Amino acid sequence: MKKRAFLFLIIGVLLIAGCSKSNSARIGEGEMPCSTIYDYETTAETDSYQAVVDQLDPVSKETDWIYGNPDAPITIMEYADFQCPACPSFSLGIKNLVDQYPESMRFVFRHLPLYTIHDKAYLSSMAAEAAGAQDKDKFWEMHDLLYINQQLWTNYSEPEFVSWLLAQAEAIGLDTDQFETDLYDKDVRKELEEKTNERLSMGVNYTPFKIVNGRIYQNNLPDIFGLLSIHKFGGYEECPDWVIDPEKSYTAKLDTSAGEIEIELFTDAAPLAVNSFVFLAREGWFDDLYFHRVLEGFIAQAGDPSGMGYVGPGYKFINEIDPDLSYDQVGVVGMANSGADTNGSQFFITLGPAQQLDGSYTIFGQVTEATLAALDSIALRDPDTAVGFDDATIIYGIEIIEQ
Repeated sequence: MKKRAFLFLIIGVLLIAGCSKSNSARIGEGEMPCSTIYDYETTAETDSYQAVVDQLDPVSKETDWIYGNPDAPITIMEYADFQCPACPSFSLGIKNLVDQYPESMRFVFRHLPLYTIHDKAYLSSMAAEAAGAQDKDKFWEMHDLLYINQQLWTNYSEPEFVSWLLAQAEAIGLDTDQFETDLYDKDVRKELEEKTNERLSMGVNYTPFKIVNGRIYQNNLPDIFGLLSIHKFGGYEECPDWVIDPEKSYTAKLDTSAGEIEIELFTDAAPLAVNSFVFLAREGWFDDLYFHRVLEGFIAQAGDPSGMGYVGPGYKFINEIDPDLSYDQVGVVGMANSGADTNGSQFFITLGPAQQLDGSYTIFGQVTEATLAALDSIALRDPDTAVGFDDATIIYGIEIIEQ
């Protein structure tokens, strides 16, 4: 199962990082405690902007600029200004992500030229419209050129900018005479100005103004990769049920290309982590997944179906810190997280003592003495430099033994 690496510029990679408080949970009936994709606290500011979002026009396949699958389950909408310094990284990053998952995502771009602070805000928007008037795909080519070269043209005079635009139009195969005519189309400019003023008056008053599936997107929420988990990788919109029995013990047998790895699971110390791991293993979540991050003498990390370190199961649960447990030896199994109480499906196995992780990452298991040698055969892989997964160690499946 091959997966292609990509650079996403906005949202951080789900790696081992952050601190956490000590928490525990009793094993019970029904769902285990966790948070799902839209379970997060909002602020007064977020709520005020959500009220604005609720009044905006729905996506139109006829009038909106849509990149990706027009019927995709994940919609990322951006109101943006081509001269806005903060806009290129988000726009280009989202387009990159849509390129990776074109059936699951669509990117909707809407103009919001902030003409009072950016002297070429309208003209740059008109350039994209003029390109799109000849070919819808050319809108996105001009979109990319404007953002990639923003630092070059932003200080141009208007004549210099127009000359630059004409050169770009020619380079991407546009009729430059028609492009120049459309660049100054009075009707299009009037409509653009009217829409801009309407949006500003409604409260869409900064760029990039970002919306994810109808929710204002602030502080990386809603979690775009959580949505990808659900809509691309078969993740979960609800918390899993309790599937473990406190009266029983559990062992996980990992069938890997490096050999069998057997893990004793610590139900008493980390019931949430063990329950989630057992649930996901029985669901086949870990089948055919790579150890995507393997650093010599440190850890071997897995559990992400994208193979990139971004994706979890769609839900998150709190850390469970047992002061009597430590990452003081080879084979300790812990939950990876991207900050306090953000555990999902990614886990790691220590390849050496790593006490610096104590207190911040849930320990929920230990590789048995009989299978420790298999850890030496897990292929090293630094995701920051690796290309492809041809030599990576794969988990074929995980069997849960209940006793």
